[in-house]
Amino acid sequence: MSIFPTLMSNTHTNLVLKKPKSESSIRKVWIPKTVAYILREWRQIQDQYKEYLAQDYSDYNLVLTLPNGRPVENRIMEKEFSKLREKAGLPYVVFHSLRHSSTTYKLKLNYGDLKATQGDTGHAQIDMITDVCAHILDEDRKVNAQKFEATFYAKNPVNPLKDVKPPEETGTDLTNLIAALEQSPELVAMLTKALKG
Repeated sequence: MSIFPTLMSNTHTNLVLKKPKSESSIRKVWIPKTVAYILREWRQIQDQYKEYLAQDYSDYNLVLTLPNGRPVENRIMEKEFSKLREKAGLPYVVFHSLRHSSTTYKLKLNYGDLKATQGDTGHAQIDMITDVCAHILDEDRKVNAQKFEATFYAKNPVNPLKDVKPPEETGTDLTNLIAALEQSPELVAMLTKALKG
């Protein structure tokens, strides 16, 4: 844990950097090359600030800092993230939502490899990943249904209503309805499902 000194003498609060919640939170993380390049550029900018500010630069060996080396408070990150979100025309989300989005896209890119994604997120339980991200994957489930339709039913389309005559031709008596159901097991299945639903 690191407790950073206050900047103003009239305050009694300190910014605190806590240790991770568990030992498993301390882990190796693989990042995309582009992110590594961005971090390398940021490090060069920090070195320029250090040189320019000399003893006025507070070096705490942090990755994300203010220009003077001080840690970035979460309220500052939230404020800047909010500006960026509004400028991009994105819906309202909090900064922490990026963690969920990252997890979801990793699952999509690695075709649902839960263990690899769990290793990246550091979640102790795999159901944390599936519970948090399941609602976002509804569009993928819709695509799955479309692929299933194209793969299994394209050559032999099922049309349970093709042999059923309109009511004006058959009348509305029970005998005709039973005859129609006997001719179409698919229609029976659909009707059963509708009645249960």
